Amino acid sequence: MTADTTLNDWTGRTEQTRDTITATPVVGLAATLDHPPMSVAAGTPLPPLWHWLYFLPMHRQSDIGPDGHAKRGGFMPPVPLPRRMWAGSQFEFRHPVRVGDEVVRTSTIEAVTSKAGRSGPLVFVRVRHELHCNGAADAAVVEFHDIVYREAQAAGDLPPPPQQAPTDAAWQRQIVPDDVLLFRYSALTFNGHRIHYDRQYVTQVEGYPGLVVHGPLIATLLMDLLHRQAPDSEVIHFQFKAVRPTFDLNHFHVNGQPAADGKRIRLWASDHEGWLTMDATATLR
Repeated sequence: MTADTTLNDWTGRTEQTRDTITATPVVGLAATLDHPPMSVAAGTPLPPLWHWLYFLPMHRQSDIGPDGHAKRGGFMPPVPLPRRMWAGSQFEFRHPVRVGDEVVRTSTIEAVTSKAGRSGPLVFVRVRHELHCNGAADAAVVEFHDIVYREAQAAGDLPPPPQQAPTDAAWQRQIVPDDVLLFRYSALTFNGHRIHYDRQYVTQVEGYPGLVVHGPLIATLLMDLLHRQAPDSEVIHFQFKAVRPTFDLNHFHVNGQPAADGKRIRLWASDHEGWLTMDATATLR
């Protein structure tokens, strides 16, 4: 059996996890995003993407691999490539998830795909997550999570060619990704991936110039920008694609531009030089 066939055997695997939507993580993320102090009562709906504060990866310390993630295998396929990144996601927000809800998340490996990239082999894994609240048959949130694995950085490797970010933002906010912001988000999501906090590891082992800003944090900041600018809006669909890594070495911007019909919002992140780092679209009810 070939290595690729072995990885394909993971397609269709499922797992279920359960969690209770408690208030403390909501208060913690609100503080991390620099919102005023808040109290959160039972029944408060989660803002879109804040379900990432739950169903956390509680792996035993002895099961953690050298990069800070759980060792390969188990639910996720044992991809033999060392670098793992969040490539993008798509969401349907069908019903609110509220503080106090008892939620079951069903996760399924939808696809495992191998490709040849500019810097070597790539493996993409797509995972479908469905969140069901309080025993409801209809999912409250459906999420497709795309993960990419690639070779380690080698001497002489060139970064992907940059893309110019749009310059017509109606909304913009500058973000300074300091160590504390990255630590707090890692702590809130129980994310042990060393690229977000271990500068020696990320520069000497993975070959990045600085700490990597979490893709989900950038996506959350994009949705937070929308909420700040249009607080009464209801997002029913959201998708984002990571275009280029963002590092803690400089500030970056989150940007938004509503379409003429007011129902679609283009959202994007750009680095301090104006290069596009994340591209996203939100659809409002």
